[in-house]
Amino acid sequence: MNMEEEVGGEGRAHLVMEGTLTARDRVGVQDFVLLENYTSEAAFIENLRRRFKENLIYTYIGSVLVSVNPYKELEIYSKAHMERYRGVSFYEISPHIYAVSDNTYRALRTERKDQCILISGESGAGKTEASKKILQYYSATCPISDNMSTLRDRLLQSTPVLEAFGNAKTLRNDNSSRFGKYMDVQFDFRGAPIGGHILNYLLENTRVVHQNHGERNFHIFYQLLEGGDQDLLSKLGLERNALKYHYLVKGCCPRVSSINDKNDWRTVTKALAVIGFRDEEDLFNIIASVLHLGNIQFGEGQDEQTEITTETQHNYLSKLLGVDGVALKDALTHKKLTAKGEEVSMISPLSFEQAVAARDALAKAVYGRTFTWLVAQINKSLAFKGSSSVIGLLDIYGFEVFQHNSFEQFCINYCNEKLQQLFIELTLKSEQEDYEAEGISWEPVKYFDNKIICDLVEEKHKGFIAILDEECLRPGESNDISFLEKLEDTLGGHAHFVTHKLANGKTRKTVGREEFRLIHYAGEVNYSVSGFLDKNNDLLYRNLKEVLCQSDSQILRECFQREEVTDQKRPETAATQFKNSLAKLMEILMCKEPSYVRCIKPNDAKQPGRFDEALVRHQVKYLGLMENLRVRRAGFAYRRHYQAFLQRYKCLCPGTWPNWHGKLADGVATLVQHLGYKPEEYKLGKTKIFIRFPKTLFTTEDMMIFGSVVALSLQTSWRGYRERSKYQRIRNAGNDMSAWRGMKSRRRARCRRHAANVVRKFIKGFIYRHYERCPENEYFLDHQRFSFLMTLVRNMPKTVLDKSWPVPPPSLIEVLLTMEQKVVASHIFKDQKESYPHSVPRLFVASRLSRQYGVPVTKYDRRGYKARPRQLLLTSSFAVLVAEAKLKQRIDYTALRSISVSSLSDGFMVLHVPSEDNKQKSDVVLQCDHVIEAVTKLACMLNRRGLGQGTMGFRSGDWDGHGKTLIMWSVNHFYVDFEVCFGSLSYWNIQLHPSLGFKQSGFYLIYTGT
Repeated sequence: MNMEEEVGGEGRAHLVMEGTLTARDRVGVQDFVLLENYTSEAAFIENLRRRFKENLIYTYIGSVLVSVNPYKELEIYSKAHMERYRGVSFYEISPHIYAVSDNTYRALRTERKDQCILISGESGAGKTEASKKILQYYSATCPISDNMSTLRDRLLQSTPVLEAFGNAKTLRNDNSSRFGKYMDVQFDFRGAPIGGHILNYLLENTRVVHQNHGERNFHIFYQLLEGGDQDLLSKLGLERNALKYHYLVKGCCPRVSSINDKNDWRTVTKALAVIGFRDEEDLFNIIASVLHLGNIQFGEGQDEQTEITTETQHNYLSKLLGVDGVALKDALTHKKLTAKGEEVSMISPLSFEQAVAARDALAKAVYGRTFTWLVAQINKSLAFKGSSSVIGLLDIYGFEVFQHNSFEQFCINYCNEKLQQLFIELTLKSEQEDYEAEGISWEPVKYFDNKIICDLVEEKHKGFIAILDEECLRPGESNDISFLEKLEDTLGGHAHFVTHKLANGKTRKTVGREEFRLIHYAGEVNYSVSGFLDKNNDLLYRNLKEVLCQSDSQILRECFQREEVTDQKRPETAATQFKNSLAKLMEILMCKEPSYVRCIKPNDAKQPGRFDEALVRHQVKYLGLMENLRVRRAGFAYRRHYQAFLQRYKCLCPGTWPNWHGKLADGVATLVQHLGYKPEEYKLGKTKIFIRFPKTLFTTEDMMIFGSVVALSLQTSWRGYRERSKYQRIRNAGNDMSAWRGMKSRRRARCRRHAANVVRKFIKGFIYRHYERCPENEYFLDHQRFSFLMTLVRNMPKTVLDKSWPVPPPSLIEVLLTMEQKVVASHIFKDQKESYPHSVPRLFVASRLSRQYGVPVTKYDRRGYKARPRQLLLTSSFAVLVAEAKLKQRIDYTALRSISVSSLSDGFMVLHVPSEDNKQKSDVVLQCDHVIEAVTKLACMLNRRGLGQGTMGFRSGDWDGHGKTLIMWSVNHFYVDFEVCFGSLSYWNIQLHPSLGFKQSGFYLIYTGT
């Protein structure tokens, strides 16, 4: 096999993880397993600090990603970065949340096994942001399904809704998740997201009624007050002032500079619409009811019984909850006593303290169950029924240690114990499977097994939770102190349980009298027993449940079902519910291949660039990162596939450079022997090489740096030559392309100029269309004539006598008259006069002198034949000869007897006038350069006067009696027909004499072509 072909087949230059080892002194190593002193916590934290200073917030511990919150925006989450990590092997590129996302997705597609990503860390470490980045990566890089757009929007928009109802400002984080969340993203066989499902764990209900100083209630309360419009607030009976509500003032922190509640309200309402909520009004009523419930005050009545003193708040509360006001009032101030499963008729009034506790319990129950209902509604919008593959995202609280730790911290730390147990089990299992698959003997790893702590908490009958439930359920007076005593009696000899009473003298000083200490895998934590029983119990009285079961609110009826009231079985305690849900979560995670993201916050002030070493050390300890690293380094620190190892280091051995053509395992063996690896430093598996010590890898990498100097010089020269040649080719091609583009541009410019000129001539011709033919309008007139004739061809009359002709444009009317005159000239002079053929192509003009037709002539006297220049003018009724603006002779058309013209090429014509008329002179002899035009015009004038109806006609005769032909036009009874042909289009002028029986005369166009 050609190793070069195998590695380079994708055509992509991989930036392998070891490529950054050259900068390890400045930015540290990007995988903690390469730390030389891997057992040193100081070395671990120093490596984190170096990378954090260089804005390298991600580091690996094998396959585990450690993320440090930078508290600022980094340019590493763009679409280009997503594409950079898409389809790339986990170790081929620098650590990133996208690398974990892509590796998990590819494992889902290739191995066909469900995956999960476990994200943990302290509040403010960036867990929620990490889960958002993972969802964004999948939405941007996965194939698109039919409902991908809707599903993507709903998945992404579920986050602001859950943050509004489940997040709050704490001392450590302005947007702290106060619940655990596990989300399944479902994929079809093509790898496209098609659905989702969310599980929520342990919402911090106590925050509804109490907040520590400097903290806030859940975001949704402040968003409603700040962002809701005035009409909505008036309808809900609220004022835009958080300080007026008892449940919002305990933390003395109504506003936070980093939070814009008004904008967040708009985001939440928009997200609810995208997800498809239809009960927004009902939901907002419940949120407002919790605020009114906090303002319910109690006092003593006349009979010294507790009663509600704030009637206005009570009226709003009953209206918003949709319950009967009297029934609600009684349920808040009384309780029903039950015995042996039967209801006793006696109603017991509540004391002031009990009434306040019942009010708070109702607020916590209403809000907590509404949150669970909200998650269920989101699940309905994301639901997909059918087979699918799943990637799970677990965003859950990390190990918590405060100055005052209570029931919530106990549950959170118990959850982390279970996750640590799962992590160690799956990590060791994965390591062992990897060793066995490669044929390398497995060496048992010593580690702290925290199963002993998990059993301490959850063991039946004698575990911590069993004792807590027993104390809550036993008859008689029970309190937190009696619970602590019961713990001491039952768990007193356990190595991981200590109280003030059980501790030795030195330890006793650090444990309070009302505290107990559990020694977790991550360290020791003191818990105060104060409030344990109350928080574990379901303190919501049955009669309050009965009232809410009858609510008009659809949401409350779903949250408080009637079966819960009729069931006489005592409900599970909070601790038992949490233990059961955690067991189900472990079952879900055990059947999936896990990936891990450990989030760390660098400082409590949320300042970018600040690295608090003590705080980071605290988190490294409680996240179990050192234990994780120790397990990962128990065998070999570094492992890589033969292909990747040989591709990177083949240049260090002459036997493997430039290509290895044999088996990959043989190539790696040849390489490591040349490098001088000792047998105890490495092992060769079936497909991977295992290197035990990071120092061995660093030495190899340093050899790469030295050898790369020569290689770099050669590469620089070769690349320079190659790029110069490439540049020359590109430049020559560019010149050719420039010449071609120039020619095309010039051609387009000529076409545009021609088009512009045509348009310009057309517009100018249109403006001058009513003028005589001139250069400005000749193009327009020609186009007009052509268009008319083409229209005429397509719309010929059906019969010869049909007069429905299209109206010609003005320019063609003149042509028609000219054509008429040409036809008349043809009838008179064709084959009769020599000069006639030369006159045919010349157009007759309207006039050669003035508006009426006029032409210069030479008049010859009959006596002496003296030539006299004259102008012949034709009017509608007579013709005149003019000389120097003086009328010399007038010839009436009625007096004109005939016209004589010779058949030769001369221009003579004789107008015959009767000599017996005293008013007229005798015949007039004229010489004219345009004799055919003049005679034709005169004939047309006479024809318009109607003189052709019975007196004038044409004849041939002798001019001088010596055989020369004379053309004569004289008065006679006749009709004239003539034809002029233009291709297949004939133009006929038919003069019809009344004596022939016709009624009409006119011009006809007859199409005679095919």
